Amino acid sequence: MEREIIITADGSSTIHLPEWNEQYHSKHGAIQEAMHVFIKSGLQLFSNQNISILEIGFGTGLNSFITFLEAPKLNLTIDYVGVEAYPVAANEIENLNYVAELKAENFQEVFTQMHQSKWEQKELISNGFNLTKQQLFFNEIKDENRFDLIYFDAFGARVQPELWTEDIFEIMFNSLKKGGILVTYSAKGSVRRAMQAVGFKVERLPGPPGKREMLRAFKE
Repeated sequence: MEREIIITADGSSTIHLPEWNEQYHSKHGAIQEAMHVFIKSGLQLFSNQNISILEIGFGTGLNSFITFLEAPKLNLTIDYVGVEAYPVAANEIENLNYVAELKAENFQEVFTQMHQSKWEQKELISNGFNLTKQQLFFNEIKDENRFDLIYFDAFGARVQPELWTEDIFEIMFNSLKKGGILVTYSAKGSVRRAMQAVGFKVERLPGPPGKREMLRAFKE
């Protein structure tokens, strides 16, 4: 499938798939979306503790890199697991501008390490941040009661509806600890109903730029 690097509305880059008319991040702003959906609505609910995070769709590494940058502000120690069935190519990673746009040039080596680290192996990225990348399909996740927070950042239901089903959200529900949280950019009614059907308590929140709403789900 053809792929191209494009610049989104906030100046940050993403990968565009013309055949699907789909991007890895919002065309209204990749960094803005990540900050709003996953940091403001997810990570910032935690502070002064050790937490485990599961990212559904590791992709470009943007969410993991921003989480790394934000964790010290919240005094968090993080065990981060990123699941990705189709890893992004090295030449694409080199053409993403996240380090510059986040004014994080001092952490260029961290962003590079996140992508060069071996798959299926826990790596110490820095004191307080471990990363494990797993090359799996989402329905192959077997964890139970492991994670405090899930970033659900799969391609949209328009192009991959099979990733937004009750079966997938049951896997997500089981992988969360009691009290765990799932956040996603999606606000589709079918997605909300699938989450509720497997036991999640779901709330609608204001969405990132270009999107009216998003969803946050809790395992009570």
